[in-house]
Amino acid sequence: MVFSGSSEKDLERAVKLGAAEYPVCMAKTQLSLSDDPARYGRPQDFTVNVREVRLSAGAGFIVPLTGDMMTMPGLPKVPAARNVKLLPDGKIKGLMQND
Repeated sequence: MVFSGSSEKDLERAVKLGAAEYPVCMAKTQLSLSDDPARYGRPQDFTVNVREVRLSAGAGFIVPLTGDMMTMPGLPKVPAARNVKLLPDGKIKGLMQND
């Protein structure tokens, strides 16, 4: 495993914040065990390049990011679905932001 960019400093910071024993959740291409989207399945003899390490303190894990990928944002404390209401006339309220 090779740490590049800010990943080594990110990891050091996470450890200083008390996350040294947290489990790891790898963020990588969904097509391969590597960080290279061109290498499908279970390639052999490869190096994983970690470009960033994120601390998910609330969830209690560390996320090493590999390759070029976009991550999903975290969910809010109260899901938006809780604001959706079915009115007596059969109309739905709360699906739109200003509804």
